[in-house]
Amino acid sequence: MTLAAVILAAGQGTRMQSDLPKVLHTLGGRPLIQYSVETAQAVSDRPPVVVVAPDAEAVRQAAGDGAQFVEQAEPLGTGHAARQAAALLRAQGGRVLIWYADMPLLRPATLAALAQAQAASGGPLALLTITSPEPRGFGRVVRHPATGQVTHIVEEAQATPEQLALRELNAGVYCCEAEWLWPALEKLPLSPKGEYYVTDLVALAVADGLPVGSVAATDPDELIGVNTRVHLAELEAALRRRINQGWMEQGVTLLDPATTYIAATAAIGRETTILPNTHLWGGTRVGAGCVIGPNTIVRDTTIGDHCRVECSVLEGAVVEDEVSIGPFAHLRQGAHLARGVHMGNFGEVKNSYLGPGVKMGHFSYLGDATLGAEVNVGAGAITCNFDGERKNKTEIGAGAFIGSDSMLVAPVTIGARARTGAGSVVTRNVPDDSLAVGVPARVIRRNQKKQHGG
Repeated sequence: MTLAAVILAAGQGTRMQSDLPKVLHTLGGRPLIQYSVETAQAVSDRPPVVVVAPDAEAVRQAAGDGAQFVEQAEPLGTGHAARQAAALLRAQGGRVLIWYADMPLLRPATLAALAQAQAASGGPLALLTITSPEPRGFGRVVRHPATGQVTHIVEEAQATPEQLALRELNAGVYCCEAEWLWPALEKLPLSPKGEYYVTDLVALAVADGLPVGSVAATDPDELIGVNTRVHLAELEAALRRRINQGWMEQGVTLLDPATTYIAATAAIGRETTILPNTHLWGGTRVGAGCVIGPNTIVRDTTIGDHCRVECSVLEGAVVEDEVSIGPFAHLRQGAHLARGVHMGNFGEVKNSYLGPGVKMGHFSYLGDATLGAEVNVGAGAITCNFDGERKNKTEIGAGAFIGSDSMLVAPVTIGARARTGAGSVVTRNVPDDSLAVGVPARVIRRNQKKQHGG
């Protein structure tokens, strides 16, 4: 039997106090709507139907190509929103899952269990419930005192004091037989607010003498919905707990999980230690046996095995094995550090390749440069790569020694095993095995290797 998914995403989220539609607010660096779409794709082999408001092009783009969209032209409630999916799904038959796009931590396994419960219930409808001391505005599940069968859902605003004392809550997640669902949505009563509520499907089924199934969720974090920015902060903490627990179970040490921020799209190797206040964002990949942090931000960067990164910022970089960085270093877009590189404190590298074994002293800057193996860059050395119109390249040969406070005015080439004296301003190429000093620098010694018996 086919299983379709309908995601309700037309709400504007006025309590968010934002011009941005609620489902475009981000969780873990990604729009809320993406989580629901991916969950639907994991539980169904059909593209989910996302119900959106008019002029919701940004929501469509954020949801991606793996979804279908229908519009709710007027904000007439959740039942009216679900009804808009009928045109796409009525002919398919099977079963239909319905839930809200502001519940991003809902797991595919929970939805699959709900679908199984509906199939086993003998009725047209099953709902997800949770027992919690914190109602969070959810409706109460009312059951028959003798049979324990679900009789109806009462919204918090309409509940009596006795009903408010109930702690079984309706999570707003449903699985219905499609053949029953679409006519039932047409029969929903108009609420006192002038809206149609999908929760009233329960009462319709009971009125027809049909049983209503239920599944009790065990993880309250799954059912945190976003109505305010306070809820969004709660979700961030819940997502962080889920992600961090997963990595610790896979052999990663997090010294303080509460202050460790790892994107769902990041990956970490075994035996790596992440120290407090470290952020791994985007498509970051960290190898095995590394120590990252504390106070480190890594964004869309690949880090090899057995690396050490301390109190630094890495963005769009590639770091090979056995590299040490920091403290207080900055790798910018296009930086590539080969195996065994050491980058000292307060250094910066942009769009440059540092060959194996390069040593880069503190307070140095390398931009648009290529360094051969075993180059030593002294403290305060910089490449002057921008001439006001374009970025120019600096080439430094293997085994070269760049003296402290050297300024390499690009375009310029420093030959293999060449040296620059401290404080030199190099405006011309320096041949292999030569020494250049002064302002502007001039070559005062050539063929050092031969002179020293090399």
